[in-house]
Amino acid sequence: QLVESGGGSVQPGGSLRLSCTASGFNLLYHSIGWFRQAPGKEREAVSCISSVDGRAFYGESVKGRFTMSRDVDDNTAFLPMDTLEPEDTDIYYCATKYGGTYDCPIDEYGAWGQGTQVTVSA
Repeated sequence: QLVESGGGSVQPGGSLRLSCTASGFNLLYHSIGWFRQAPGKEREAVSCISSVDGRAFYGESVKGRFTMSRDVDDNTAFLPMDTLEPEDTDIYYCATKYGGTYDCPIDEYGAWGQGTQVTVSA
C-alpha cells in the first residue's frame, strides 16, 4: 500500500515536502517514484530512485528545485519541492516497480497511491 502525504496550497516560490509510505514494499528491491497529473493531461514523471543503487532521476521541469530521497529502513520516500511554480499544480502520485529503474518510465510502475494535491497560486 502506498500512501502519500504533504500536499497542500502554497504561493509561488514556496516549498512543500511530500512523503510516501510504502507498506509491504522493500525499497532495496523496489524502485519508487513520484509522478504528477493534471485533469485532462498525461501523467508525467517527476522523480524516481532506483532500488539497485539509490540513484535519483528527475524530470527536466523540476531539476534543481526538487530533491527526492528515501529511507530504506522505514520504506518511505520524500520529495522536498522548492521554488514552486503555478505550473507545478497537479495531483502527485507515488508508485513502485520491482527492480531497478532508469529515467522513471511510467509504464513500468505497477503499484500506485491515491495521490495528494499540490496547488501553487498567488
